[in-house]
Amino acid sequence: MYLDHIVHFVTKKPTEVADDWKGKGLHAVVGGQHTHWGTYNALLYTKNSYIEWLALEHEEIAVNANHPLINLLLHDLNVRPGFGTVCIRTNKIDELCNQLDRKGIETSGVLQAERKTTSGKVRKWKMLFIKEEISKDLPTPFFIEWEESDEERYHSLKEDGTVEDSNLDLTISTCEFYVRNPREVMDKWKKYFDMNEQDEQTLLLANTKLVFKKLEAEEQERLSCVYLNGLGEEKTIYYEQAKYCFC
Repeated sequence: MYLDHIVHFVTKKPTEVADDWKGKGLHAVVGGQHTHWGTYNALLYTKNSYIEWLALEHEEIAVNANHPLINLLLHDLNVRPGFGTVCIRTNKIDELCNQLDRKGIETSGVLQAERKTTSGKVRKWKMLFIKEEISKDLPTPFFIEWEESDEERYHSLKEDGTVEDSNLDLTISTCEFYVRNPREVMDKWKKYFDMNEQDEQTLLLANTKLVFKKLEAEEQERLSCVYLNGLGEEKTIYYEQAKYCFC
């Protein structure tokens, strides 16, 4: 399984976010609108995953969307902006849904989704969520299956200017989470997703490490820091209550 993307809930408009990150020397773009969810986004692609900065465009639509990711966004933005959750890519989402069902794990069922890009193109995908209450606890990752293959998708992303050569130099190497009980979370995710364990605080995806550290304060359990390789210089960027470490 691969990390598909990081979801970072933000208060700024996508145009502002893209401009902010371009000012930091990174090729970020406005993604588009999720018209059925009342949200829109900005994106920063890497070699095989990406960052999504997700924001509210029409709050009334979002409140009535009754969508797991949008419900999480509404909950977290009521507290503060910051990293929301992570998404894992699969090419067998229907089979995965059945596997989770056989394990007795309740899911949303496979959901259809789409986004209208700034150029007017409609990108489509399927999503799958574990059913759970939204709270201070760490959200379980959700799954995505794109309509296009990875090769087709990146080809079209290059054609429309979303991906440049500089994006393909970047990789998301590590996602660092702070939780109250790292062992408990790791065992849960291993059961749900059949992940391999590298050591007592690290789970492995095919393209990214997931590191779990002890949260001492009474704060929300969330992704705390994203580490990216390939920039060619070391820098730490704090943006909308989230930490990005580049090297």
